[in-house]
Amino acid sequence: MTHSTFLTTKRAVPSAARAAALIGALALAQWMPAGAQEGHPLKGSWLGTWKSNDTHGENVLLVLDWNGESVTGVINPGTDNIRISEATLDPDRWVVRIEADAEDRSGRTLRYVIEGRIENLELANRSIVGTWENGRGGGAFEASRQ
Repeated sequence: MTHSTFLTTKRAVPSAARAAALIGALALAQWMPAGAQEGHPLKGSWLGTWKSNDTHGENVLLVLDWNGESVTGVINPGTDNIRISEATLDPDRWVVRIEADAEDRSGRTLRYVIEGRIENLELANRSIVGTWENGRGGGAFEASRQ
């Protein structure tokens, strides 16, 4: 090995190490703000079940958003859209109440009320656990943020 080859090799190793350290630092920096800036505790997509729901099936998907003033969103987006008319959060007890009007198969309005407590608030995949009712029935409700 000549003297110049040794110098080139010697310089390449520190450059590779610096590049790896930079990539690692960028990856870490990208990950950290994502966890720290989740936003409103209800914001996001929630997947779960509302047991014994004969009208809309037992599987439920909620897409919730926070516009700076209120929680808005849709239950079962797609062909079974149920627009949320009101959603409240009691931050002292972390209790959520969601109200929405839907239609049954005959076209009659059903007023859904979902009420539950946010569990595992500190985790990204927190859950809402509680009950649902619509005037014709009700049951257990549970959905986890995706």
